[in-house]
Amino acid sequence: MPEGHSVHRIARQFDRNVVGRRVHASSPQGRFAEGATVLDGREAVEARAVGKQMFLSFDGDVWLRVHLGMYGAWDFAGEIVADPTIASANGRMGQTNQRGTQLDAVYDSAGENSLSSIGAPRRSRGRVRMSEQTTGLGGDAADEAEWPPPVVGQVRLRLLTDVTCADLRGPTACQLQTPDEVEATIAKLGPDPLVDDPAAGEERFTAVVRRKPTPIGLLLMDQAVVSGIGNVYRAEMLFRARLNPHTPGREVPEETVRGLWRDWVRLLAIGVETGQMMTMDDLDPEAWRRAMAHRDDRHWVYHRAGLPCRVCGTAIVLEDMASRKLYWCPSCQR
Repeated sequence: MPEGHSVHRIARQFDRNVVGRRVHASSPQGRFAEGATVLDGREAVEARAVGKQMFLSFDGDVWLRVHLGMYGAWDFAGEIVADPTIASANGRMGQTNQRGTQLDAVYDSAGENSLSSIGAPRRSRGRVRMSEQTTGLGGDAADEAEWPPPVVGQVRLRLLTDVTCADLRGPTACQLQTPDEVEATIAKLGPDPLVDDPAAGEERFTAVVRRKPTPIGLLLMDQAVVSGIGNVYRAEMLFRARLNPHTPGREVPEETVRGLWRDWVRLLAIGVETGQMMTMDDLDPEAWRRAMAHRDDRHWVYHRAGLPCRVCGTAIVLEDMASRKLYWCPSCQR
């Protein structure tokens, strides 16, 4: 499932390429036909990300709420302008026209790079894919030249401007909402460092965690407690805090809880900037580039089951916590 940094990057992609333009909306799959009819011909006004959810506003006070869930993806085609405020691994993201401009990026063995990470732009058959599950990169001139691009797979919603196409596949949620419904949805979510005031978010997060008997490993994944944290960030933040994931929230020292929030503020910003869930600190330039290029070099414990802890050498444990994989060091995180 895309974590918070990915959804913020997707929202920025919409802000740069769709907001301010009228869209032709359709539902090739047919499952969102009525909603597409409502959106068709409207101008996109705003793109907003809160945690793992994105909200697109259209004229007439109509909002589209999208939660990608485990398998959802946005595919972009046409002329795509990348957000210039987001730097790649080598410090540049710049602008790109998807009809041929090559992107300068660092690829890893899983096909990720700073422009095409989990939930961030990925080139696929002449498109930019923003999703969780994408393998294989490339395309051909014939695909890129065809406009509008052919529908590929089960497209729940297609938003088409005069030069840009955005196709949505497999989301957990795709629905229209009124402004009041949007606010009600957001009100149920925990604080997001990129949306809420960080100081106020810290107080809110600390107050909730400190009164809960629930294990901290579950609280960090609860979107009503804090927005945007998923499996990777959960494991890494707990290790960085040297905190046992089974510790009840109310038993975690207050300063440790506050430290978790401040770490999330920092890591989320890095994730949005680089497109990678980079959780290693104090790397020299070569180590940083290696970590950006290889997933195994940018995490402390995630996906390292059975391997020695980078700090103490103890084998990293993998267990299920509420049907999600949890990686942790039983020595460092006693």
